[in-house]
Amino acid sequence: MLIKSPIDLKNLKTSGQLMGKVLEQLSAFCKIGMTTAALDAEAERLILACGGSPAFKGYHTGAAPAPFPASVCVSLNDELVHGIPSRERIIKVGDVVSLDIGMKWAPKKIISRKKNIDSGVFTDTAVTFIMGKPKSEAVKLLDVTRQSLEAGIKAAQPGSSVAAIGKAVESYVKSQGNYGIVRDLVGHGVGHAVHEEPYIPNYYDPSLENIKLVPGMVIAIEPMIALGDWRVVTKPDGWTIKMKDNSLCAHFEHTLIITNKGNIVVTRRPEEK
Repeated sequence: MLIKSPIDLKNLKTSGQLMGKVLEQLSAFCKIGMTTAALDAEAERLILACGGSPAFKGYHTGAAPAPFPASVCVSLNDELVHGIPSRERIIKVGDVVSLDIGMKWAPKKIISRKKNIDSGVFTDTAVTFIMGKPKSEAVKLLDVTRQSLEAGIKAAQPGSSVAAIGKAVESYVKSQGNYGIVRDLVGHGVGHAVHEEPYIPNYYDPSLENIKLVPGMVIAIEPMIALGDWRVVTKPDGWTIKMKDNSLCAHFEHTLIITNKGNIVVTRRPEEK
């Protein structure tokens, strides 16, 4: 795990606040009849306008055939994460839309005699919403997923463990009904890079009891919940991950800093405050 410096933490607070505003603005921009490519163009415009750069565009993993080509992941209905925006994908009435977005941000470089100081930091956040008149089961799914994120955030206390976060998310979801808690994708550390250690599952893993949360840690908690089974598959594009049984799913995420007294959720959207 990477403990962030005071300068990094200050920049993360600023970046996270900007990122929360960007996601809220992008969500409001989304309209029925719009292409997901239009959402991507607006996402990049908003990120650049606040002095950041898209963290996902050009991101590469060994599992994907090519770098991610867009600034925001737009996943619809049974698509869970990593949906690639397209001119062919149209937002329709009743669609469950998940937007996952990341940004690298730094204050303007301070030029000194010795070096340029670039304290660039990464934040990561996601939200799911429904276009038009939603079905009651979809509304409940989104509410359960959103509240499970809050349960995970509440459990992320200094001196507690990574396992406690997953336990809190899992316990809340199971208390609300028979939902699929995705196991193949997890939360993670963040700050110096898009993804860092530790990994943070949304279910209880006793092997993670020995990984303690300490002040200066920065993590992204992101419950991914489905109406059906938890199993997922990757679509032929090599990026988009969807539910194997085609059930509706939801994804919420926040970046937070562990502090001496608790935690600070840096990517809260203005509407959440």
